[in-house]
Amino acid sequence: MATVKFDSATRVYPGNDTPSVDALDIDIEDGEFLVLVGPSGCGKSTSLRMLAGLEEVNDGKIWIGDRDVTDLSPKDRDVAMVFQNYALYPHMSVADNMGFALKIAGTDKSEIRKRVEEAAKILDLTQYLDRKPKALSGGQRQRVAMGRAIVRSPQVFLMDEPLSNLDAKLRVQTRTQIASLQRRLGVTTVYVTHDQVEAMTMGDRVALLKDGILQQCDTPRRMYDHPDNVFVAGFIGSPAMNLVSTPVKDGGVRFGSTTVPVERDALSQAGDRVIVGVRPEDVELTREGDGLAITVDVVEELGADAYIYGTAEGAEQVGTTDDDTAKPFIARVDGRRPPMKGETVYIKPTQGHLHVFNTESGLRIGD
Repeated sequence: MATVKFDSATRVYPGNDTPSVDALDIDIEDGEFLVLVGPSGCGKSTSLRMLAGLEEVNDGKIWIGDRDVTDLSPKDRDVAMVFQNYALYPHMSVADNMGFALKIAGTDKSEIRKRVEEAAKILDLTQYLDRKPKALSGGQRQRVAMGRAIVRSPQVFLMDEPLSNLDAKLRVQTRTQIASLQRRLGVTTVYVTHDQVEAMTMGDRVALLKDGILQQCDTPRRMYDHPDNVFVAGFIGSPAMNLVSTPVKDGGVRFGSTTVPVERDALSQAGDRVIVGVRPEDVELTREGDGLAITVDVVEELGADAYIYGTAEGAEQVGTTDDDTAKPFIARVDGRRPPMKGETVYIKPTQGHLHVFNTESGLRIGD
């Protein structure tokens, strides 16, 4: 087991002026499960490959334990990587696939068999050890890839979107198994995904990247309740947080026809306008004319709850990327008495659950 440290690690691909990963600073504790998440092209897989030794580090350093591994080859870093496409040898049995790295390293055959059988027992693969990969399902193949990493007893597990080839139901099941397995083994793990729900449910901490720059690294709960900026607020959470540009008024911010109180010290940093964020579950329906008017376009009924998707009247919706500026306002309501499509409802944020951000910088204002 070991700690991992990205120390201002930077990767600039030849021919590019902009770094794909820009001065990344993350300290990962021994035994921690850290998830790197972000949209396509944000630099998360590049960061993982830098740690694995598969990408050059142009500036800064990477440490595993007390060793500077920045210039070491992948085989000398004592890490094991699980890939998206499983990378299994089709002509080898499951047992041979799992023990191949040990065989190359010259490990005794009896020791290889012992380690393979132990890993197979943990992963419920014992009955499949003599089969070829083509005779396995996608989920079983992924467990074989996990087993190949486990038998090596590395200091660090690296996983690059290992569940993206699985169907939705199997993905949910397998992510639970991976998280449980990691906690049992206690091996430091760095896991890459584009799926923020996966990140929130699996990681001890989540590191969110955008354009190669770390936006926030925190526990899932802290990230959800206390996003550092507008991008984090809009990315984390499903459905996403509603973000609206609104004027500042005496003692608070305007939310439709009402003023929501905000700390005076926070508003002193705000200027004339702020971006306010409220999660779909943190709003309540109010009487007509009180709060923000929403014209209901779609009602999504989920049993006990329902989500309404609508247009906020007289409010400027804010998107966190270029292509989602017109996204609807989303509110969770009682699933047994949802409003009708075309109806206008009025909502207010639940007290204490309004997030305020600076319009220019996008940074969070106040606590």
